[in-house]
Amino acid sequence: MESSVKYSQEAKQTGTTTVGLVCTDGIVLASDRRATMGYLIACKDIDKIYQISDNIAMTIAGSVGDAQTLVRWMTSELKLYELKHGKRASVSAAATLLSNILSQYKFFPFFVQLLIGGMDERARLFSVDMLGGITEENLTSTGSGSPIAYGVLEEMYVEGKSISVNLPIAAKAVSAAMKRDAASGERVDLTTVTKDGFQRMSKEDVKKLLGS
Repeated sequence: MESSVKYSQEAKQTGTTTVGLVCTDGIVLASDRRATMGYLIACKDIDKIYQISDNIAMTIAGSVGDAQTLVRWMTSELKLYELKHGKRASVSAAATLLSNILSQYKFFPFFVQLLIGGMDERARLFSVDMLGGITEENLTSTGSGSPIAYGVLEEMYVEGKSISVNLPIAAKAVSAAMKRDAASGERVDLTTVTKDGFQRMSKEDVKKLLGS
C-alpha cells in the first residue's frame, strides 16, 4: 500500500503545462514541449496535444506512457464510431467515452489529467481527471505549471472572443509557466480546432505571436 501511494504521488508530480480556451469559432489548445522524470529532462520535444478525430483534439499531462495509450485508444474508438454510424462523434460523446474508460480503471488508474475539446455546432472543452471525473470548461489548465498559467488566463481571457484574440493569451499563459515551473519548458506549442479541422502553428509563427 505504501509503495502504491508513493508511486501515485510521483506520477502526480510529473510536470507539464497545458491550456485550453473556448472561442466563438473553435478552441485553442496550448502546451509546452518538455517531458521530465523527477529532476531529469527526459525529452525536449514531445507532443502533448494530439488530434484524435477530424473535429476533436486532446492534451496530455501526467504519465507519458499512460497518456499515449489513451490517445491511441480514443483515436481508434472514434474512428470505429464514424465507420459504424456514418458520422463523427460529438465532442461531448468523446469526453464521456474517455471518462468511462478512466472510470473502469479506478483501482489501477491511468496517472493522467486530460483536456479534450473540439467543434460541433459550437466549440466545447472538457477537463477529465484520472478517475473519470469530467467538467465542461471555457478556460482551463493542467499540470505543474497550471497555477502560473491560470494567473494569466484569469486576467486576460474574456468569453465570446475569437481564436485570433485568444491565441496570444494561451501562448502567454504557457510561456509564463515555463519561466517559473522547472518541469515545463523548451517552447510553446499552439493548436486550434475549428469547423475546418485541426491545425498546429509553426514554431516561427508562435515566436512571432510571442514577439520573440
